[in-house]
Amino acid sequence: MKARRFGVIGDPVAHSRSPALHAAAYRALGLPHRYEAVRVTAQELPAVVAQLRRGDFDGLNITVPHKESILRLVDAPDDVVLAVGAANTLVRRDDGCIAAHNTDAPALAAELRRIAGTTLPCGDVRALVLGSGGAARAAVAALATLGVRDIAVRARAFSNDDAARAFVESLPCAVTTQVWEPSPESELRTQVLVQATSAGMHGADPGEAVAAAVAWDAVPPEALAIDVVYAPRDTPWLRAARRRGLRSDGGLGMLARQGALAFELWLGIDAPLEAMRAAL
Repeated sequence: MKARRFGVIGDPVAHSRSPALHAAAYRALGLPHRYEAVRVTAQELPAVVAQLRRGDFDGLNITVPHKESILRLVDAPDDVVLAVGAANTLVRRDDGCIAAHNTDAPALAAELRRIAGTTLPCGDVRALVLGSGGAARAAVAALATLGVRDIAVRARAFSNDDAARAFVESLPCAVTTQVWEPSPESELRTQVLVQATSAGMHGADPGEAVAAAVAWDAVPPEALAIDVVYAPRDTPWLRAARRRGLRSDGGLGMLARQGALAFELWLGIDAPLEAMRAAL
């Protein structure tokens, strides 16, 4: 079997656990492929996609800050990408066409089900998403597929009314935008919280500010919370969620699931999810 080359691109990217994740999958199945993390600036993005197009890579994962800007460089975005406005997985087809997928949304939905156990809040309960980038858009899509109808999105960008309006108009489902400050009134109704910024991640902004953006004392203690950040495993936002007694977790499980979905898109075989999760 010919060894194939895959990777993750972002800026920063040194923190990425994806190389270990995919290496574990290759070992589990006896595959000769390799996977690497490559720091790519915004200016370098077109050149790297050109490498994928000519076969220097066989597939790429996309992480911050490129999940939205990558869309101008691809040929065939799938329905989730079109709905979310962000992609995290690129597949090179045999004809050189670049297909774009978003595995964050289904991975996040699956993790929320896992954290919730048998009591996933849905219907008329409120969910709060922090952030307005690609991960936040994926979170909105995940919540909508789970049947959550009241989704609030809180972001620094929404201090600008035009930015808030553009965000709402870009999504396929209804959301309420909120400015970046705690809201005890909103939190009282909130049963699901998703921290969908890079704050607290190695190499990114400190996490204390995003933890301070929630009125934790008002959040119902039966709510559940997930932070998409996975490096480090513990963040100020997660610590605040635990102090409130919420069912909560970080982004490692979501990473394993989205990695498994990417593996299957690239190779067309079932991913060894448990081996991938164990590597994390």
